[in-house]
Amino acid sequence: MSKDNGQFYIERRDGGDYAVRRGGADRASAVESTQQQAIDRARQMDPGAAIHVERVRDTNVGGRDKWRKP
Repeated sequence: MSKDNGQFYIERRDGGDYAVRRGGADRASAVESTQQQAIDRARQMDPGAAIHVERVRDTNVGGRDKWRKP
């Protein structure tokens, strides 16, 4: 596991862009305009890290309070 907890969280911000936040961090490490760009940025920052993506819409198998793998 990397020194950065080995995890990234991709979260939609109020402005519609996406924050890339390391596990345990209070502030975003990067901000991207699309969810896919945020996922790609997290992979660039630590290719071996686990990436958790916030759901941005409700589905019949999960709501916005759930995390998914990219």
